[in-house]
Amino acid sequence: MSNFLQKAEELFPYTQAMRRDFHKHPELGFNEIRTGGIVAKELEQLGLEVTKGVGKTGVVGYLEGAKPGPTILLRFDMDALPITEDTGAEYSSINNGVMHACGHDGHTAIGLTVAKILNEHKNELKGNIKFCFQPSEEGTNGEEVGGALMMIKDGVMDSVDQTLSLHLWNDKPVGWLHVGAGPVFAGAELFKVKLTGKGGHGASPETTIDPVVCAAQITTALQTIVSRNIEPLKPAVVSVTSIQAGTAFNVIPQTAEIWGTIRTFHPNVRKTVIDRFHQIVKGTAEAMNCQVEITVKEVTLPVTNDEAVTASVFNSAKQVFPNLQIDTNQYLTMGAEDMGYMQDKAKGCYFMIGSANDEKNLNHNHHHPKFDFDEKALINGVALMSAAAADLLK
Repeated sequence: MSNFLQKAEELFPYTQAMRRDFHKHPELGFNEIRTGGIVAKELEQLGLEVTKGVGKTGVVGYLEGAKPGPTILLRFDMDALPITEDTGAEYSSINNGVMHACGHDGHTAIGLTVAKILNEHKNELKGNIKFCFQPSEEGTNGEEVGGALMMIKDGVMDSVDQTLSLHLWNDKPVGWLHVGAGPVFAGAELFKVKLTGKGGHGASPETTIDPVVCAAQITTALQTIVSRNIEPLKPAVVSVTSIQAGTAFNVIPQTAEIWGTIRTFHPNVRKTVIDRFHQIVKGTAEAMNCQVEITVKEVTLPVTNDEAVTASVFNSAKQVFPNLQIDTNQYLTMGAEDMGYMQDKAKGCYFMIGSANDEKNLNHNHHHPKFDFDEKALINGVALMSAAAADLLK
């Protein structure tokens, strides 16, 4: 097949233009109407079999190879975040309060470019490719199912043998690549705790049952789960991110709510954390005479890379980028990714593409109002995804 890096460089103007258009018109999860429409149109122009409305607003393009073989799914997420942009870029968001602050605009543009490249080589493919453009990877605060599960329910993983996915990664510079087996992203739960006490006047606390004090005690006690119940070499996070209670300075409220997240990689660690979470919350609430309602909801499974698929992607990376040092060490992030659900259905590899550039001040963290990346990373993403998919179907 052709030099994928050279082809990615030739198509860079297209990739960049698509990325900037998506960035300028960001859409939140399950609202990717414009984005999904453009994706579908581009795929249809290539002659692919296109299915719209998969997982509400997802789009799937099907490319059938000339010879029989496995089916691989390439996943690209499309949704933006409820953040007001502060980059000053010429392609800044025109949708108030909505921003591509995680790189999904780049992922979508990469996916369309990869589709162009692989479509030119369909007569050389021994197998088939599903180009999966997913909505709502960023989640919906647990109020409804996220994009990956919605697409799975609509059959996107039917007959899929392997998966590939990527993320532009602003924690590392352009030119850095990570292709490693084992866990990459953590599994995630969200929790909500509602405490009900007895309200009253702030000057007469003895007549009340104070849920605010109870919430404070629970928040402090929860920090002992990781520090005292989990082995130090096994990562876990328990974060309280919101405490909501009260409406006035002199009123002890009737209720208080605690929200937060749990992150783990290993099933036994997850079980220990959740068990201790329930014990601490219930025990503390009982000790302080508060009634308690607890909700712990799974957000996503961990993303764990398969050894064989990852080895193939690594070999592809060495061929495409012979002068780069590919990072194969274990690279864990406590961030979550609902690609874990798809990789649970079919073994796969999730690889990372460095995208930061300190000299250009393109180095803000994901989900930051000033987030932007060096667009040269788009070339690396296109080249590696194209080569990795083609090599799996040789």
